[in-house]
Amino acid sequence: MQTPDPHPVNRPDEQEWQTSRPRPARPFENVWEWGERLTWVSGLVLAISAFTDWYVGSGAGPTTSVIGWHTGALGKLVFFIGLAVLALVALRESGIELPAAVPESLVVIALGSLSTIFVLIRLINVPDEFFGWRGRGIGIFISLLASLAVIAAGLLRAGEEL
Repeated sequence: MQTPDPHPVNRPDEQEWQTSRPRPARPFENVWEWGERLTWVSGLVLAISAFTDWYVGSGAGPTTSVIGWHTGALGKLVFFIGLAVLALVALRESGIELPAAVPESLVVIALGSLSTIFVLIRLINVPDEFFGWRGRGIGIFISLLASLAVIAAGLLRAGEEL
């Protein structure tokens, strides 16, 4: 009778090398899935940024600022565009989708482009009533970055749809 070896040599089965092993996760493998998350985050930041300082000025007294909501119709439109982006995400999450002829990514890109144009107008052209306020606040740059992020989110969503 043969006794078993107390220290068996680990030999791979002949079939073990034929089985497929899962690939290691790639860090940017799911980059196209970021579109939906980026859409609602950038829409929220865009809506909130209308209530941040767009113009700052200082004189003999304290430093004061003007929020985007008070800069006229364009500041208000930036807020409502941010809400429209959030509404698109909320509708999609609730099961209501746009017609097939109008891709959602195209609507998000159009809203982001429109918002970018509005913010750039306010960045370049200070309204006359704020003429003495030459400084730009951090809020207008946050609005610009959020508008560009909405465009990027739309492009990522277009990549998801392909």
